[in-house]
Amino acid sequence: MTCTFRPRRSCLAVPGSNPKMLTKAQGLAVDEVFLDLEDSVAPSAKVAARANILTALREGDWSEKVVVVRVNDAETRWAYDDVIEIVRGAGSIIDCIMLPKVEKLAHIHWLDVLLGQLERDLDLPAGKIGIEVQIEGPSGLSIVDDIAASTPRVETLIFGPGDFMAAMQIPTLVIGENSYAGHNPIDPVFMTLAVTARKYGLQVIDGPYAVIGDLEGFNKAAVHAAAFGFDGKWVLHPTQIEAANAVFSPAQDAYDKAESILDAYDFHRSADGGGRGAAMLNGEMIDEASRKLALVTAEKGRRAGLTRTAEFTR
Repeated sequence: MTCTFRPRRSCLAVPGSNPKMLTKAQGLAVDEVFLDLEDSVAPSAKVAARANILTALREGDWSEKVVVVRVNDAETRWAYDDVIEIVRGAGSIIDCIMLPKVEKLAHIHWLDVLLGQLERDLDLPAGKIGIEVQIEGPSGLSIVDDIAASTPRVETLIFGPGDFMAAMQIPTLVIGENSYAGHNPIDPVFMTLAVTARKYGLQVIDGPYAVIGDLEGFNKAAVHAAAFGFDGKWVLHPTQIEAANAVFSPAQDAYDKAESILDAYDFHRSADGGGRGAAMLNGEMIDEASRKLALVTAEKGRRAGLTRTAEFTR
């Protein structure tokens, strides 16, 4: 089992209790959809929501998307049946299970073992179904390093701003709010999640911005997360998709430059290029550090489907 780096610039939340939204989501230009059984579904509707999701997965067209189901947290009465029914009914279709409110290593170990048993029983490849982990409180953040290392199934760390801010008693009434005068209390959390994700080769995703009509606020929050190296952000409404895809994709000129740096560095390191460890490209020195920086932008551009418009010339 190895971690898979998938496109996750925009991750659309779709309530499992809303068949209309389950249908509409299939035609939206998002990288990931997660069909939700947790917070967006009332307790009385959770069993029916499972059936809705299974119908949508089996009968719908989810091509070109990362397909995820968010189950209820491991200590609720719904979690076991969520996993069993979703994987038995659509294990060959889904890419990951999203586990919310991860506060203990036991939560991840439980899901990892259960998924392994289901994969064997259903003749699915071992490790086929990944895990997306939501960090939503101080207990989860305090052991995030252990969580990230717990199983190769873990693909992403996700920041859950609403529950986290409530647990920390941060004074705000807007989920995903990042506008603070002076010191931003969430910045250390972002850095911790980003460092942990990169340490273990995982992706890191920002949670929602709840004010649907405030696209400026959404864009500001997305830019803030991208500055920490986050790979994407949740979207709650189709109007937020374009902004998320744009913010977490490199600009075309940056992508072209990154690919040219990689080509130029490889050429100058070769025998034909003189076997140099550093060289000049358009008046700028490039070396091994330049290659590493360029590779980050190039890989993000490739995942976003960008095509080069400028080539490196010797």
